Amino acid sequence: MKSITINGSKRESVGKSSTKALRNAGKVPCVLYGGEKPVHFSTDEISFSKLVYTPNAHTVIISMDSKTEINAVIQDIQFHPVTEKILHVDFLQIFEDKEVTITVPVRFEGNAPGVRNQGGNLSKNKRKLSVRALPKDLPDFIKADISSLNLNDNITIADVSEETFKFLHPDNMVICQVKMSRASLSLSTDEESEEGEEGEEGSEKGEGGENSTSEGSDTPKTEENSEAKE
Repeated sequence: MKSITINGSKRESVGKSSTKALRNAGKVPCVLYGGEKPVHFSTDEISFSKLVYTPNAHTVIISMDSKTEINAVIQDIQFHPVTEKILHVDFLQIFEDKEVTITVPVRFEGNAPGVRNQGGNLSKNKRKLSVRALPKDLPDFIKADISSLNLNDNITIADVSEETFKFLHPDNMVICQVKMSRASLSLSTDEESEEGEEGEEGSEKGEGGENSTSEGSDTPKTEENSEAKE
């Protein structure tokens, strides 16, 4: 998995007034967990532009006061309820021999025949998935190949599982599926109606033929009756 480096400065004070001053200066208060003790630091808000406001997943290299570099992942983010500015970020330090949990995006690839040829719609049930693995085995994304999906077909967690990492979701959870659209459903209903009408027309023709034969057979009988009277 790719990493993004951010520069952090340790905080001398963690009170409300100092936190407010940091935010006014365009910085974000952060805490790093996972080590011997929590580390309080701050970093520029702009540092999160490629880390948070992106569909991609990354690990983080925290360069602390340009002296030490710490590998970590984002554990939690707090946003302002109105402005949606980042208020606080929690990081979790990662170690090469310890598994870590992270959320990664799903990348849908290919063209589904059920959509292209059969008029269905692709429903993307999950765009992100939680995985757990050693840092070196963390995937950048989960590939979902939809090129063989027909109507009512789907892709589940079991279909994209790999040995290098494990999902924190049940195997039968649906990631995406091709559903029948209203247009295709309407077309199917119309075709069934047309078939029914053709069957009725054939039945009416058969009945009409029987009636004409019957009428034709009545005519000689009428003539015979007339001759008998004469």
